[in-house]
Amino acid sequence: MDVAILFSVFVAGLALGIPVAITLGLSSLAYLLFAEMPPVVMPQKMYAGMDVFVLLSIPGFILAGNLMNQGGITQRIIRFANAIVGWIRGGLGLTNISASMLFGGITGTAVADAASLGGVLIPGMKKAGYPADFSAAVTAASSTVGPIIPPSVPMIIVGALSGISVGKMFLAGAIPGILMGVAMMVTCYVISVRRGYPHQPWQGWGEVARSFGGAIWAIAMTFLIIYGLLSGYATPTETAVVASVYAFIVGAFIYRELPLRKVPGIIADSAVSAAGILALVGFANVFGWILVSERIPQAIADSVLSVTENRLLVILLINILLLFVGMFMETIAALIILFVPLLSLSNAVGIDPLHFATFAVLNLMIGLTTPPVGVCLFVCANIARLPLAPVVRAILPFLLTNILVLLAVSFFPPLATWLPSVLTN
Repeated sequence: MDVAILFSVFVAGLALGIPVAITLGLSSLAYLLFAEMPPVVMPQKMYAGMDVFVLLSIPGFILAGNLMNQGGITQRIIRFANAIVGWIRGGLGLTNISASMLFGGITGTAVADAASLGGVLIPGMKKAGYPADFSAAVTAASSTVGPIIPPSVPMIIVGALSGISVGKMFLAGAIPGILMGVAMMVTCYVISVRRGYPHQPWQGWGEVARSFGGAIWAIAMTFLIIYGLLSGYATPTETAVVASVYAFIVGAFIYRELPLRKVPGIIADSAVSAAGILALVGFANVFGWILVSERIPQAIADSVLSVTENRLLVILLINILLLFVGMFMETIAALIILFVPLLSLSNAVGIDPLHFATFAVLNLMIGLTTPPVGVCLFVCANIARLPLAPVVRAILPFLLTNILVLLAVSFFPPLATWLPSVLTN
């Protein structure tokens, strides 16, 4: 009965459009009250969920991304990407995707990617003659690459939940992220050729060199982060602090587009964003603790194993579940609630934890572009000034492409595990 109350309040909250973090908190509180447990358990479990050292890196990476955004990074990355691929048929769409691959290595969040790049590229693509629905769809689809290519906030969460090295998680996402980007570029090119979308004239190697010179400081930030983690010189939290200082120096003194008067506001906005994520982590930890105390994870594992113990079928079932959940639930909440029980299930059939963690995150990233709760879809549709329906129709080819990459990563573990095994041993 108590579990029924938990899920009833949770589903009702989602149906009413209440934010996921508040819904998790309300449903957990309802459970505690009906189970006649002391409400003080709630803040205790919230604090326990947030009191993880590696989570301190999240505010740092958010601040670093915001500083770089305000410091001129977006325009420089777009210019560099456009110099390389803008001359190909559908060049602005290809620029959109390649810029997301570069930009995602700085922000680590898909929504920041969609909002920042979309605000520039969607109007630009419309002006160049691309349909508004296609412009919004390619922006939303490509934004999911950001949290796969390091740094990645969801992968930091996974590291905190599982004990897997955050550095290994970052490396595990590199090849799948590149595969996603390349596959979407192929899809974009095919669609553009079939529909006769425009392209720009080749600007010459001089423009490539100049644009690379402008973007090099931004691109170097990703390598700084990875080197700091792999070398052992810095923890993820320390690396995030170094990245923030680096972003400030580049934006204020190298690009000279970050006014010092804006820095306090950027810090405040970053603090609000980080606080929202950590509040979500805290509430989700209470919800997850209730599930564990009610033995829901064991019930899920037993139910699946009673059907099959075949590793490939279990991987397929996990993918179907996570794709479905990603359609309705925010990524971090879904990870905190489902990751541990599904990790136990994957361990039971011999799936490598690093491999499982990678395709689990990839699953939920795809969920950011699927209705009805695809956050990136809403962001891009709003920028394009379109209703959601035409953007959903336009994004279907990209969703199919991303699911094919997901299946490749799911059923061929070296795509996730090879790079960490080579660079960390």
